[in-house]
Amino acid sequence: MENLLRTPLYEKQLEIKCKMVPFAGWEMPIQFDGILAEHGYCRNDVALFDTSHMGEFFFKGDIKTSGINEATSINIEALNIGKCKYGFLLNEDGGVIDDLIIYRLSSDELMIVVNASRAALDFKTITSRLKTGILDDRSKETAKLDVQGPNSKQILQKYFDTNLDDLGFFSFVQTTIFGKNCLLSRTGYTGELGFELYIDGETSVQIWDTLINDGVKPAGLGARDALRLEMGYSLYGNDLTEEITPLEANLGMFVNLKRDYAGKAALEKQKEEGLKRLLIPFKTTSRRSARKDFEVYQDDKKIGFVTSAAFSPTLNVGIGLAMIDVKSFDGEKSFELRDARGAIEANKASLPFIKK
Repeated sequence: MENLLRTPLYEKQLEIKCKMVPFAGWEMPIQFDGILAEHGYCRNDVALFDTSHMGEFFFKGDIKTSGINEATSINIEALNIGKCKYGFLLNEDGGVIDDLIIYRLSSDELMIVVNASRAALDFKTITSRLKTGILDDRSKETAKLDVQGPNSKQILQKYFDTNLDDLGFFSFVQTTIFGKNCLLSRTGYTGELGFELYIDGETSVQIWDTLINDGVKPAGLGARDALRLEMGYSLYGNDLTEEITPLEANLGMFVNLKRDYAGKAALEKQKEEGLKRLLIPFKTTSRRSARKDFEVYQDDKKIGFVTSAAFSPTLNVGIGLAMIDVKSFDGEKSFELRDARGAIEANKASLPFIKK
């Protein structure tokens, strides 16, 4: 694991004997007590995730004239201060360079949260689309903790003066914790009630220790993947790539074709011509789970490939997403997910896989 980046919590995580893996150029915890146990902590109580590997850019300038409003699919002008929104940084072919969330800090200030594996390209791309304004990469000095689960609000309320009941979904507040600045966001990647805390590295260690001592259980990337997939949330590099458009990824509800932004013309053309392929959810007929890049066969004909898959602890079956050829696929019939070791029977499902 040479040359991998480490979050400020690396040493703390090693102390409790977590399993580390390389992820997007970082050495990250994949599990602590085990994926199934950590999935349960989040679904039934509260879990603590270290997501300090994510990238954070800060923009300052005129939203209307700087070019930032056309840089991504998100209409920042329509975004109220204290609100954030999910969307895409697209290439000219409509493919997804990255999916991201933009936070409206003030009339002329934004925070843009991006995936770690795409941060350098994202920064270069967004900067190239600006006419004026300043984009500042503060990823290295910004740590991030996710507190997720039905009891997350009850746990966190003790440490904030802000009434967390007043914080709506995809809303945030700039506040303090332990006397240090904190952007507290009512967002998450699990489908549960949850919050994301953006703080400095030193404060992240203090928060980690405090919450662990308060009985909150840590969770790693393994549980996070199963949790997000049960909700049908996309993972960049799997379900979204520069070759996959939001329309093909079944995320058309997050793109507005009535306004101009980079990549919009390509999406408009794709919609007019009709989709040739589409990302669909599936459930296996057993506890067996496929993996990324399994091939999809129906009537013994290859019609697609799996982009994401995992065992669902909630449903007790395998679940996943697959990119299929629209003309060749019959959603009323079962199909097979194949690799060199054999085949797994599956059926088309609907999202989310579980209702929250």
